[in-house]
Amino acid sequence: MRLLYTLLMCGGLCGSLVVPVQAQEIRGETGAEAAHRHHPPEDQALHEKFYSNWHMPDNPALSCCNDADCYPTEIRYVDGKIYAKRREDGKYILIPAQKVERNRDNPDGRNHLCAPPPSAYGQPDTVYCFALGGAT
Repeated sequence: MRLLYTLLMCGGLCGSLVVPVQAQEIRGETGAEAAHRHHPPEDQALHEKFYSNWHMPDNPALSCCNDADCYPTEIRYVDGKIYAKRREDGKYILIPAQKVERNRDNPDGRNHLCAPPPSAYGQPDTVYCFALGGAT
């Protein structure tokens, strides 16, 4: 039921990315792997609401996805560019300027990244959406 709801919410490209995540959960991932996909309980509702209606800044017809692909993250600035930490492998990936959200605030003042796992579909370092936090 949750998978069906997620597919309906994401649609298009995102819907196809949700299936492997669900399949991994069914196959029995470790506690550490599962923790990568889930938010602290106190943040879950806030993040789900934010992610459920977040669309790509450079293509508003496409969803950024959901809490399976989106999460709070750490950032670094290198030569005036933003790099965000991908949770699956800890790699800091370049955030393309067109993927930075400029039209809405994030829910908690933290940085948020929506990106597939590094091995997904042969598209390394893909970024769907990024929201810059307000905290310094």
